Amino acid sequence: MSDADDATFLAGLQAHVGATGTAVASRDAVNEPMIRHWCDAMEDANPNYTDPEHASGGPHGALAAPPTMLNAWTMLGNIPRILDPNDPQGGVNAKLDAAGYVGVVATNSEHVYKRYLHPGDLLTSKQKLVEVSEEKQTGLGIGHFVTTETEYYDQTGEHVGSMFFRILKFRPGTGRPAAATAGGVERPKRPRPSSNPDSEWFWEGCRERELRVQTFSDGTTVYPPMVRNPRTGEMPDTPAWQVSSGRGSLYSYAIPHHPQVPAFDYPLVVGLVELEEGVRVVSNVVDCTPAQVEVGMPLEVCWLQADDDVVLPQFRPARPERRTTTRTFDEVTVGEKLPLCPIPITPTLIVSAAIASRDYQAVHHDRDDAHNKGSKDIFMNILTSSGLSGRYINDWAGPDAVFKNLKLRLGAPNYPYDTMTLSGSVTNKEIVDGEGIVTIAYQGLNSLGAHVTGTADIALPLVALARS
Repeated sequence: MSDADDATFLAGLQAHVGATGTAVASRDAVNEPMIRHWCDAMEDANPNYTDPEHASGGPHGALAAPPTMLNAWTMLGNIPRILDPNDPQGGVNAKLDAAGYVGVVATNSEHVYKRYLHPGDLLTSKQKLVEVSEEKQTGLGIGHFVTTETEYYDQTGEHVGSMFFRILKFRPGTGRPAAATAGGVERPKRPRPSSNPDSEWFWEGCRERELRVQTFSDGTTVYPPMVRNPRTGEMPDTPAWQVSSGRGSLYSYAIPHHPQVPAFDYPLVVGLVELEEGVRVVSNVVDCTPAQVEVGMPLEVCWLQADDDVVLPQFRPARPERRTTTRTFDEVTVGEKLPLCPIPITPTLIVSAAIASRDYQAVHHDRDDAHNKGSKDIFMNILTSSGLSGRYINDWAGPDAVFKNLKLRLGAPNYPYDTMTLSGSVTNKEIVDGEGIVTIAYQGLNSLGAHVTGTADIALPLVALARS
């Protein structure tokens, strides 16, 4: 298109700005099965969402839906979409599709929660088109950002929440090309570890995702495998072992810089990991940045498929345990760090969480469609990113923490077979209208960079909540 045509096209898009669409009623009331499906997909074990007895003594007085489900309740689901002539966003999206901007990703979401929703609530949403940007060049492609604001009301007309939401509509194939391998040479594989008949039992365990620790008759445990007991000289005919829990802590570490070996990712953290079984293992510490590595940090084993028949044990930050009691406002300090939390990005997580959020955009479950829309694979939807962020903060704060808002911005996509590691810190705390409000800044990093960056305000009890 010429510059004049571009200007005319943009003017046609922006003519819809400020318009509010027809109110949309959710197809179903807030209900326990959808809540359970969401919690299962997100691995969210907050009992206020699924345990009526526990919830009756909680801050909501009854079962409540996870607040990050707010916009899931009015998602259309897997039925044909019929363009409403009064829907300003739908009209803009249709024009963009017709002009070749058929790719779509969500980039920003901001929730404000007036109250938590309960089974039986029937939501109605009213959406306003706030902005359509000029054409932008992004990493995904040339496109336009489309921003909306949605207000949510219950069956009585009570205002229960609002959402600021931004998507990018882009032309597939117009993004920045992926970085090519130097010289077009295939990346070499890691050097194969030494192996012989005396240690084959250990490598067989690795292929089965078991970290086996050798044991001797006097109770001595050793790592790596040995033919001879270093204490007694015993040389058993058949090696014995126990399967490690795979959990431990970082005893020491180093970060080698030079020379760099093409088969390895840098920066490279080499850790000495002390397992719960008492032995120490030299391996890589992955799924965190060097700045996040600390002596004593809890770690858990993960596995690298280094070759068709070689699986290597590595270690990543251990997923923190969920708090069963809730922190009080006075127990939290500004500057306090939340523990690192790794989340393996599996196809099952991406697909199940998208469906649990009623998001049937094919790019989240259909690889062929994702390729056609300019993506290398299916990728996580923004509702899942929101749900996982909420779970992370809630697990740290405790089940009775109450979200006031959750804001996030997406960056690098979460593709299958990667890991996103969440981190966060307390940036502010203050008493607002008699409530102890704590602000959390958080981020989720994967191998491509920052997937999610955001903040959340939560209300913590001023005194511990008494439960019978």
